[in-house]
Amino acid sequence: MPVVHTSTIKRAKQAERRRLRNKAVLSRVKGVVKKARTAIQENDVDGSQVQVKAAQVALHKAATKGVIHRNTASRRLSRLARNANAVTSSSS
Repeated sequence: MPVVHTSTIKRAKQAERRRLRNKAVLSRVKGVVKKARTAIQENDVDGSQVQVKAAQVALHKAATKGVIHRNTASRRLSRLARNANAVTSSSS
């Protein structure tokens, strides 16, 4: 029978807690970004600005927690902002 160290058991528990937390954070990010994209596609100027701001907060928070890389967060936010600005400038 193999010897299972207590540190191995502890690390497994920690990894599981992190996995669940990361999953929740990433799920929230995906939902907020999807709402922002939907608002942009519907040419909703005010709604898209609000949703992009919410996406910015969620992306930066996920990057701070280490769920996604900070460059990935910046890239996604840049693309969202570029699309939102295109909607804003086309409606003006």
